[in-house]
Amino acid sequence: MTKRDQPMSDRRSYPPRQRTEREQPSHNPRDLRRANREDRERSPEIDEDITGKELDREAARQLSTLTDNNRQWVAKHLVMAGRLLDINPQLALEHALAASRRGGRLAVVREAVGLAAYAAEDYAEALRELRTYRRISGDQTHLPVIADCLRALGKSEKAVELAQEPEAQQLTGAARAELAMVVAGAHQDQGDSASAKAALEIPELSLSRAFSFSPRLYAAYAEVLHQLGQEQEASRWTAQIPVAEKALGTGLFEEPEIYDFDDEEDEPALPRVKDVLPESSS
Repeated sequence: MTKRDQPMSDRRSYPPRQRTEREQPSHNPRDLRRANREDRERSPEIDEDITGKELDREAARQLSTLTDNNRQWVAKHLVMAGRLLDINPQLALEHALAASRRGGRLAVVREAVGLAAYAAEDYAEALRELRTYRRISGDQTHLPVIADCLRALGKSEKAVELAQEPEAQQLTGAARAELAMVVAGAHQDQGDSASAKAALEIPELSLSRAFSFSPRLYAAYAEVLHQLGQEQEASRWTAQIPVAEKALGTGLFEEPEIYDFDDEEDEPALPRVKDVLPESSS
């Protein structure tokens, strides 16, 4: 299952504030970033408890190239983007765009905008930003997301082509599994179930080992087998899904979150940016 198949969280409203003159960089028509458009949204409010120091070490290192004022601005908006990504993707995107207005040359900022845009289902923006992130950083981690954006934009053949690039062929583990599921979906979009089956037959597709992505990988493989009329084999992989979920403690076997409602004003802590955005390998 790709991100586009997952339900969205409810959106939160926020009180806009008056933009200051210092927040208005000169418009460059050659800069295609959404953050640079003249009709861009006003920067959203930052929670009072945010200091900007919540960023991981690599993100802080990249931001060190900015001036003090810009560094603090960008850091706080990145933290807010990470905090809201799973709760309110649209507002998370607005925070990431605000960070991009002053730190758009930094890989970590373009990554944040791309992932927030993807979560908010703005696939054209996500594709543009994650391609830029890939070019700046040389990191191939988000190739599955880029491929899924292409698929969402009706460019399934481009998603398949992307998976054939040398960098994509070098992916392993979760990244390879995620890309395989996206590519399989792209083949299915084109009515080619046989190629979808072949795309999913990667080393991570194993009945003897379960990874965090295994239940979804099993389900995708079982679906393709069903489309090909291989019902017995499809049932075998479908039956393995709850086995993997039990081993992983996910799905029906996931431990429920327990909250103490003695104090109704207490709310569970929101995730920080370093808990949401992947750490850089450098």
